[in-house]
Amino acid sequence: MEAVLDELYTTPPSDFVARRETLAAAARTAGRADDARRIRAARRPTLAAWAANLLLRSQPEESRQFLELGRALREAYQALDAESLKDLAAQRRRVVSALSRQAAQLARDTGYRLSQPVQQDLEATLRAVLADPDAADQWAGGRLVNALTPPSEFRPGSAPVAEKADTHSRPAPPSAPRGRASKDELAERRRARQEQLARAREAAEAAERRLSEERARQADVDAELQRARERTEQARRRMSAIEEQLQQAREECRQAETEQQEAEEHSRSAADAVAQAERAAHESTQEVRRMSRSAT
Repeated sequence: MEAVLDELYTTPPSDFVARRETLAAAARTAGRADDARRIRAARRPTLAAWAANLLLRSQPEESRQFLELGRALREAYQALDAESLKDLAAQRRRVVSALSRQAAQLARDTGYRLSQPVQQDLEATLRAVLADPDAADQWAGGRLVNALTPPSEFRPGSAPVAEKADTHSRPAPPSAPRGRASKDELAERRRARQEQLARAREAAEAAERRLSEERARQADVDAELQRARERTEQARRRMSAIEEQLQQAREECRQAETEQQEAEEHSRSAADAVAQAERAAHESTQEVRRMSRSAT
């Protein structure tokens, strides 16, 4: 049943209702009334939501890395300084842009070209997946019905305590052992944040590398497709030339057959004339002989 629903939500929206009815009818025929009702309850996704579902199902490895990147970003986001935030935001934009283009290509491969507004909704959905754990969970299910809206700020899954908050706390008396414990605790939090930042950057870099590899692979596939199209066009031109030659040969063959029939008729007429001439000559010879015998 889960596989059936997964397939349904990667069906293009224009074919969704017909496919839903077909699957529900098959479930009813098989005696699975509850499954049929569940299929009939499925809502048709928007074009942007369908493209996001298609991306998740068609590119599972890239989608898994994208979800991991979102988790890493949400963990590390509050601990970053302004410069690190700027770098990470740029990486995030590149990854979202690359993935949205990949989803648009998948849609084109099935015969659907995404308009600019739909492309924007798709990018908004991917930004939401990075920023919002609830949105990430919805997308990971692969059955989005509508595009997702990213929050105004990142929503960490388990928000670390910001380092800024510690700067306002008053230290304990120097003689108290708690002061050293607080410093150790602060250092430990800083180390944890640095590790979160490192994981986020590694995840972003891995996602960018993967997308770069996929873009290169797509370029190779597109180049091979272009070469195949050129070979097909050349073959068509050769086939057209051969068909033209074949048509000309057929005309020549028909002309030759006509001439052959005429020649055969002429030959038969000539043969008949020869036969008649031979009979006439034979008759003349016989007449000469009779006349010669009568004269003697």
